[in-house]
Amino acid sequence: MTNQALQELIGSWNSDLEFSEEGSQYLNVTVNPGYLYELMTKLKSDEKTRFDYLFCLSGVDWGEELGVVYHLESTEFRHALVVKVMTPNREDPKFDSVWDIWRTAEFHEREVFDFFGIKFNNHPNLTRLFLTPEWEGFPLRKDYEDEINMVIK
Repeated sequence: MTNQALQELIGSWNSDLEFSEEGSQYLNVTVNPGYLYELMTKLKSDEKTRFDYLFCLSGVDWGEELGVVYHLESTEFRHALVVKVMTPNREDPKFDSVWDIWRTAEFHEREVFDFFGIKFNNHPNLTRLFLTPEWEGFPLRKDYEDEINMVIK
């Protein structure tokens, strides 16, 4: 399916989605956090999309907003899509977990929680994955400061 056809199909599911291809080989769709889980479920299960492979899940600090970027592929149809979700709530960022849709998300979400502090609703084991339990802060946030381990260029 072409990016244009994907955009038309997925856009028919919800009029609040924002699409772009600028600077990317993939079609990008930005979704409101309240619709994330429903969209992701439909992307995997719909007979025309069948995005059965979550090949990357990354946390992002865009400065004002924190978010998650999901790279999806259909191994059946060979089309790909990038889904972005973001929140301005830096004090308590939360999104719905997709680990029950794509099992690989379980560890990716733990990594995002560990380094960005983004929580995932309904995650089965949202604990630190790389950093020690007593670690304070989230080192991949742009506002993170660590005076002890500061690297000076």
